Amino acid sequence: MGHELVRQGHSVLFLPAYKLVQRLLIAKRELELERAIKRLDRFEAVLIDDIGYVQQDREEMEVLFTFLSARYERRSVMITSNLVFSQWEKIFKDPMTTACAIDRLVHHATILELTGSSYREQEAKRRDR
Repeated sequence: MGHELVRQGHSVLFLPAYKLVQRLLIAKRELELERAIKRLDRFEAVLIDDIGYVQQDREEMEVLFTFLSARYERRSVMITSNLVFSQWEKIFKDPMTTACAIDRLVHHATILELTGSSYREQEAKRRDR
């Protein structure tokens, strides 16, 4: 999807969740969080990969939530996750923040649930033949 957006002329940033969180944490510690979020605004869409893969601590969760809230209704966010929404408390650590994050994400969202084997699994099977 990101490649298609780029082909259509849109500016897109694709990065794993842990890298986004690291960038935002550094900015927060340098008292530059607002500026860092504004720099990310130059991208029409930010694609965050594997949001549920790394378990964030409270400070990491806070900067991720701040980023999602800042983009809400202004710029696009696309997320991949191996966790269903009912398991997102593992990411955001408390029920209220989890509910607020999900609410912002799904408000104008199109949700795609993919089932079956992953493309990585399919490639591995092809190589083993």
